[in-house]
Amino acid sequence: MANRFDFQQLSFGLRRMGWIRFWIQVALGIVVVGVLLFNNIGESLARNTKRAVGLGPGLSLTTLAFLVLLYSLWQGWLIVRIGRAVDSPARPTRGETARLIKRGLLADLVGITFGAIGYQALAGSLFVQASMQAPGIAIGSGGMADNLAITSLEMLSVLSNTQVLFAHLIGLMFSLRLLQKVYRTQ
Repeated sequence: MANRFDFQQLSFGLRRMGWIRFWIQVALGIVVVGVLLFNNIGESLARNTKRAVGLGPGLSLTTLAFLVLLYSLWQGWLIVRIGRAVDSPARPTRGETARLIKRGLLADLVGITFGAIGYQALAGSLFVQASMQAPGIAIGSGGMADNLAITSLEMLSVLSNTQVLFAHLIGLMFSLRLLQKVYRTQ
């Protein structure tokens, strides 16, 4: 049977790790939203938007991974709340705490899956676009449009995908550590 000190340590650990996970994922999520919005606005303002080979599926999967990240953020917030409850008289059971952490873990696994497939789609379409480029740098009127050079907006789409992958990886690592803490407490 765990004593009061064990519950205090578990409560502190859940709250601290929950907050760290939450704020890291919030910061990376803000970067993802900013990059996705900038990508959508910049793409509509850029000339020759029809020349992009096919970043749509990759960006769609990145957006899905971001939506799963929002769910993961909510789970992180619930971990902080359950961490507070562990030190109270109406503490949740180990099973309830573990189920909550496992939901966040599964959300991060789904997000990593969407992000990885999206990354493959983005990298594949940029590879096709790069392979269609003429060697060297074309200078002159219309030279860059004919050359299909990869633009910074297209690279931003890869950046947003990388950020969402990293956010889910952070959530996954923290969830695994939290599960270890919950099951280690006797």
